[in-house]
Amino acid sequence: MEKEKKVPKTAQYFLKYDEETVRKNGERAKREEEKALKKGELTLQEKLAKKKILPPSKLIYFVYWFLMAGFIMKKYKPVIKIEDDINDCKGPCFLIWNHLSRLDHAYMMAATYPRRLSIVAGYVEHFRSHLHTVFRLNRILPKKNFASDLAGIKAMNSIIMKGGTVCFAPEGVSTLYGDNQPIVPGTGRFIKHYKIPVYFGELRGQSLTCPKHWLEERAGRTEVTLKLLFTPEQLESMTAEEIEDAINLAFKHDDYAWSREMGIKWKKMRGRAAAGYDTVFFRCPKCGKDLTIVSEGNNVRCTNCGNGGFVDDYYAIQPISEDSVVFESPLDWEKWERMQIIKDIRNDPNYSFSCEVAIGCIPKYHYIGHMATSELCGKGTFTVDHSGIHFRGTKYGEPFSLDAGYDAVFTLLIETDLSYFTHYFPEGMYDFFPEEKCASKCVILTEEMHRLHKNTWKNFSWNSYMYDGLGEDGAE
Repeated sequence: MEKEKKVPKTAQYFLKYDEETVRKNGERAKREEEKALKKGELTLQEKLAKKKILPPSKLIYFVYWFLMAGFIMKKYKPVIKIEDDINDCKGPCFLIWNHLSRLDHAYMMAATYPRRLSIVAGYVEHFRSHLHTVFRLNRILPKKNFASDLAGIKAMNSIIMKGGTVCFAPEGVSTLYGDNQPIVPGTGRFIKHYKIPVYFGELRGQSLTCPKHWLEERAGRTEVTLKLLFTPEQLESMTAEEIEDAINLAFKHDDYAWSREMGIKWKKMRGRAAAGYDTVFFRCPKCGKDLTIVSEGNNVRCTNCGNGGFVDDYYAIQPISEDSVVFESPLDWEKWERMQIIKDIRNDPNYSFSCEVAIGCIPKYHYIGHMATSELCGKGTFTVDHSGIHFRGTKYGEPFSLDAGYDAVFTLLIETDLSYFTHYFPEGMYDFFPEEKCASKCVILTEEMHRLHKNTWKNFSWNSYMYDGLGEDGAE
């Protein structure tokens, strides 16, 4: 019998506003800033920006690879296929991958060793205490997700100029729903500028091993295939848009459909196959109510009408009664929700959704503990409407507000799981911890509002059916 393990706290924990914690965090921030000003100390962010960019050392890289390949990756027993060996490339190159899980970097190392990769990771990850030493030793490159970041671009440029290999995920974040999302605008222009080989680490199954909605690892089958995606000559002849279209097509994938086709039965579900699905699904397909979905154990249901389903060990959702209305694939459920949101915002020019949130920010002079991505600093109301995203509330007890129009935001960042979301504003990075389980709704709303009003981050052409009768790709 499989030994029961402790439920991962971050997968069930919604950070609540706590006035005493905010007061202590504010007082500490003030003390540290006063002390730093007297001594002329730089902030952690300034130190990171000034850090010399170098490829990882051979010794440290070998140790990290040995730990990954010998211990961490061994339990997943990945199937590694090499169609084009990156070690045959004698000069600088890019390695990109379709981002399915938090362990993707390990698969990239497994498929490319002994080639040393300069891996790009999200900016905030560099300030988390449990990752700081590992990132420093392995010389991980920082990049702000979905934000203009000249320092991040310079870091990658520095590695290329030294003849190294820059490894990054152009989607900007691991999948939320088991499929790929459009790559970040500008990726094609960036890659074309260098005209160096671009290799592709094609992943399969990782999102079902390390699901975004529940921070427990499951056992099944995972694959990585290494191939050459673009030669310098191909990049020379292609436009930036053609490059992005080719990457999006190469990344096209549905982990749930792939798992069904492969007939994979997933193990180590621990009777919690549906756990966390109440953060993924926000609308009942039977009664149409929002934020009435709950999940427990293997079951997901609506508290308003009783509609529900049972999640089996193949990640398929089976109806719990004859009159239940559910989607067998979780991805199909998400796509249906997106289509409802697309209609909602077009039918209502005054559409607005608000939720009460606690907010967190990155401290300036100490690293973030407890495996968190920020420290609690305030509370207020987060709103998505036709003009953009907005926050009105307090920070360290003082009035505070944030705003971003759809020229500056096209999606929201999900750092660890779907209990909260993040965005980089000119004022800094802020985490938003909603009282209700509505992060998925906020993400889809933001994306489709952007597509309605700006549409620089377009949906895939194969999803054009979602906008039938509503204008090309959702554009006005």
